Amino acid sequence: MAALAPGHQLHLLQGGVELFAAMIEEISHAQREVLLETYIFDFVGAGADIAIALVHAARRGVVVRLMVDGVGTPRIPADWQQRFAAAGVQWHVFSPLGRLGLLLPNRWRRLHRKLCVVDGRTAFCGGINVLDDFHDLQQGRLEAPRFDFAVRVRGPLVHDVHEVVSQLWWRTQALRQMRERDLSAAWESARLAGKARPKPPTFTTERRKDRAVAKAVLVLRDNIQHRRTIERTYLRAIGAARHDITIANAYFLPGGKLRRALVHAARRGVQVRVLLQGRYEHFMSYHAARPVYGSLLTAGIELHEYAPSFLHAKVAVIDAMDRQPWVTIGSSNLDPLSLLLAREANVVAVDASFAIDLKARLELAMSTQGRPLDQALFAQRTLWSRALDWLAYGLMRFALALTGKRY
Repeated sequence: MAALAPGHQLHLLQGGVELFAAMIEEISHAQREVLLETYIFDFVGAGADIAIALVHAARRGVVVRLMVDGVGTPRIPADWQQRFAAAGVQWHVFSPLGRLGLLLPNRWRRLHRKLCVVDGRTAFCGGINVLDDFHDLQQGRLEAPRFDFAVRVRGPLVHDVHEVVSQLWWRTQALRQMRERDLSAAWESARLAGKARPKPPTFTTERRKDRAVAKAVLVLRDNIQHRRTIERTYLRAIGAARHDITIANAYFLPGGKLRRALVHAARRGVQVRVLLQGRYEHFMSYHAARPVYGSLLTAGIELHEYAPSFLHAKVAVIDAMDRQPWVTIGSSNLDPLSLLLAREANVVAVDASFAIDLKARLELAMSTQGRPLDQALFAQRTLWSRALDWLAYGLMRFALALTGKRY
């Protein structure tokens, strides 16, 4: 992992309501470029508001490039394709599934990052898809908003976001053009991918409350250079924890190394609390994680299940009240899909006010909206429930073996 760099302004955003308002404000003032990557782009409710903002920006001459994932967003609706084309919004579907779909293990390597950069000056990173807080793709209208977070960043890290988003865009364009045998265009796209990093602008802060005091770094996971970077970043931070570890993770199935790190932290007196998905969403995500809960509960780790709506956050805070608190916020779950297969992006930071703010929100959710898992009751779950849990866990391990991965 690259070293934490000073000089950042971080602003915590909870849910799509806060994130989309901040994104639309930045996009509405864009003068040169808007780059956006997301796993899901849904055009219902607030998602349509983001799409409209992109269209308006493109119409006034801003370069707008949108990349979505081929599983999260298999296609852009026809009417929006027409609106994008008329306005000049460029869009691309990353790794479409094709006829065999997810039957091919190499198709499990998805674009799961949620990144946006505007004019090379402001970036957004988090776990929030372009999806209305009160809308679910399978269940429709939600009674309570999805629980998730993102961060708005100003400072040197913005250029790293610009670089990785631009490089992926031009590399995918080069591959597409090679498949179409447009070699001259493919060569130009490859050249642009190598020149993706812009000249950094000078950052200034005029108000004391916005002073750039945070140290931060962009941490990636991909299948080339950064295969284990996010996992190792977590392991180092957990290993150095002295007082408390607070995690919220939607799909929580840590591998052996992460489980042992959390257990060792708890045994040396660190308070470890985890906020988990409390709603049944998918068979695999719900059942495959449960076989690992027992050892965590036995070690004294607190597990809380979020009840009001779907939890989608991927955040952690360590030693929030210390002089050097560690915090991360991004797209990476602590599960094998995120840590072994997908393209992910997290912001890791040292910022006292940011860490205290995020920890307070997580503690409030645990105390007022969470259900604590009782070790004794969990151990007494029915034989049928245990069978489903171990079936899902076994299927997960078998699927990973097909990819040649160990977890």
